[in-house]
Amino acid sequence: MSLSNLETFKRIQQRACERKGGPQALSAIIDRPLDSFELSQISDDRFLAEFTKKVFQSGFVWRVVTNKWSDFERVFFDFNIEKILLIPDEMLEKKATDPSIIRNFTKVKTIRDNAIMIDTVAREHGSFAEFVAQWPTEDIVGLWAYLKKHGARLGGNTGPYGLRALGKDTFLLTNDVIGYFYKRHIISGSAQSKRSLTAIQQSFNELQQQSGLSLQELSMILSKSVGDNLI
Repeated sequence: MSLSNLETFKRIQQRACERKGGPQALSAIIDRPLDSFELSQISDDRFLAEFTKKVFQSGFVWRVVTNKWSDFERVFFDFNIEKILLIPDEMLEKKATDPSIIRNFTKVKTIRDNAIMIDTVAREHGSFAEFVAQWPTEDIVGLWAYLKKHGARLGGNTGPYGLRALGKDTFLLTNDVIGYFYKRHIISGSAQSKRSLTAIQQSFNELQQQSGLSLQELSMILSKSVGDNLI
């Protein structure tokens, strides 16, 4: 594995523009993250809600989760952290049998577990949102690792996708992005290994220094420059 195989940002951007119909067309399909202040203003119940949504979407049809989401909000008190923390085991098990939601007790249990994580962090940092907002993007994989270690079922792509949905600046390990790093021999073996994640983070940090763009923008541009997503 060698970062010397990483292309320049200009080359990646040029190829993405050629594939997507020019600079304006590419820009139109690239989203930007929230800034740190905007992110810090999100209430912690929204973090719990989004993490829960991503846990249930993992390995399941996303559309079904989306269609049932209003019932999830109702059944779990709009993901109010204090109320979730007070749910006893018996009530949690009963809620997992509610036909209006997806009845999966293993995943339902993560709601209280992740509420505990969020509450613990909030007590130290003022809010979980503030903790996430202040986490440096040059070590975003460190935040992924934190969620995996301290949260419930937030490893793999689940935590990162939750962060992206909430507006935290992060790259994503989509098939196109992973494929690029394999093809350039920047990583080998598992893309989720510590060694691979470090190499990918360093690559994005280098591209960020060259471009001044966010990790989210870079990740999206990179994904548009490779793979089968032609116009």
